[in-house]
Amino acid sequence: MSYQALYRVWRPRNFEGVVGQTHITRTLQNAIEQNKFSHAYLFSGPRGTGKTSAAKIFAKAVNCERSPVKEPCNECDACLGIQDGSISDVIEIDAASNNGVEQIREIRDKVKYAPSAVPYKVYIIDEVHMLSMGAFNALLKTLEEPPKHVIFILATTEPHKIPLTIISRCQRFDFKRISQKAMVERMEKITSIEEIAIEREALEIVALTAEGGMRDALSLLDQAISYSEDEVTIEDVLAVTGSVSQSKLTAVLQSLHNQDARAALEAVDELIQQGKDPGRFVFDLIYYLRDLLLFQSAPDLEHNLERAIPDEAFKSLSGELSPVWIQQAIRELNRCQQEMKWTTSPKVFIEIAMLNMVEVQAGPAQGQPVQSEAVDQLARRIEGLEKELASLKEKGVSATPQPQAAPKKRAPAKSGKKGYNVPYERIRQVLNEASKEDIKNVQGRWADFMEALKRTNAPAHATLLNSKPRAASSKALVLAFRYDIHCSLASEHQKTIEPLLTEFIGKPLTIIPIPEQNWQEIREEYVRKQKQSSDGGSGIEGEESETSPSQAGEEDPLVSEARKLVGDDLIEVQD
Repeated sequence: MSYQALYRVWRPRNFEGVVGQTHITRTLQNAIEQNKFSHAYLFSGPRGTGKTSAAKIFAKAVNCERSPVKEPCNECDACLGIQDGSISDVIEIDAASNNGVEQIREIRDKVKYAPSAVPYKVYIIDEVHMLSMGAFNALLKTLEEPPKHVIFILATTEPHKIPLTIISRCQRFDFKRISQKAMVERMEKITSIEEIAIEREALEIVALTAEGGMRDALSLLDQAISYSEDEVTIEDVLAVTGSVSQSKLTAVLQSLHNQDARAALEAVDELIQQGKDPGRFVFDLIYYLRDLLLFQSAPDLEHNLERAIPDEAFKSLSGELSPVWIQQAIRELNRCQQEMKWTTSPKVFIEIAMLNMVEVQAGPAQGQPVQSEAVDQLARRIEGLEKELASLKEKGVSATPQPQAAPKKRAPAKSGKKGYNVPYERIRQVLNEASKEDIKNVQGRWADFMEALKRTNAPAHATLLNSKPRAASSKALVLAFRYDIHCSLASEHQKTIEPLLTEFIGKPLTIIPIPEQNWQEIREEYVRKQKQSSDGGSGIEGEESETSPSQAGEEDPLVSEARKLVGDDLIEVQD
């Protein structure tokens, strides 16, 4: 005999074998035993949860020679004939390929004839939502008042597509997704009888990947058995399903929490190079974070964990991460998951999500917002500044230290592991030619440009999300980014970004990316030069006050000392 797939061999033959649907099987068993079953049923629910199997078991139970019984005997001629399809009174119809009015009219004409071999004719119509509206209308009257010897069982994965006039004439049973625990127990039983050696952790990964469908779980198990050698291991299942091991997930989260962007990005790159599914990786990471949050809230609920095995590494990580950090990370990954649906470059969105998660600092143990700590630090810094300024006023300007020497001209340098070259000379040229009108024109049109870019090219839009226009001339625009990798990605999308930007600005502009840290350095250099000779209007974002000319050719000593304490960003000089 040729090989049969596991899900076919182990298809349930009685109600007890239908996993995870006790609320339905018990109701049907009691109705059959008491001879109070209905003439029409609607079985709805996700794929692989037992709808068609339950329908066939029901057909055997009502026609069993020992009826009324809670379970079909699977030994009499009626049960055996229905099981192998030799009894023509139980008819299975696929509505996806028989969805026309003529096929339903044929059923309507034949229902009046009595069954030939068993007490009841049972029509099982699978994927009934695929019927046309004309076919539903043809079925309506027959479904409402069928002969006493006919039972209709309609099965569907999309009940919302079925007319309410049909639903109201049926007893409706909603099949739910099968729990991970129930699927693992079922697969353990099957592998034990089939004498297949497999690790329990491997079964748990199969159950998670199946997402509540027993048929999907058995199909994946079949694949893993074919892939493996003597014993089915976790590595075999991970290779077949495209999932990521728990140790890898733990390492990635540890790197993100430690603000180690390089290690996290290298781990993502390695996983994708190994052929792992990017969508599966994000899915696994979200569920792993969910399990961490659940374990922190209620350690006693270990049996409710979906993705994680509560080993020592898991418990250690649970103690390190704050609930606030976990919640923010889940939101970031969920947004990444939504954006990945519309792109052919999912790796870009995962990398950007990783970098954004690195920005999220671990919140305090009490779960206070992260921003409150930053505000407190700023308040303390301002308080210290006020004290320093008061002290300087008392001492007078004579106590002021000697002015700093002009900074040396910085040569172009490489920065970041991506090796992005910061074009200092080009940016200095833009600053010399920049005008206030140009930067204001770009800023005024930037939001509309970003919205259009999102519709045109989602990866390019994602790259520019954290950028900011800093300076503009009639020919070029300086864009500051958080990280070097963003600059490199922006350069790759330059041919997409610049033509679209030209449409909104009204003239061709070349974009020049620069990391924010490098921009601050070159900005300070430019400001110092402007102190000596400036005509007022500056083409640098936010530079109206800093570039105002000094009265004596040198900066006021009080202002100099303030700059050393807090930097240019918090200083506003007024004559």
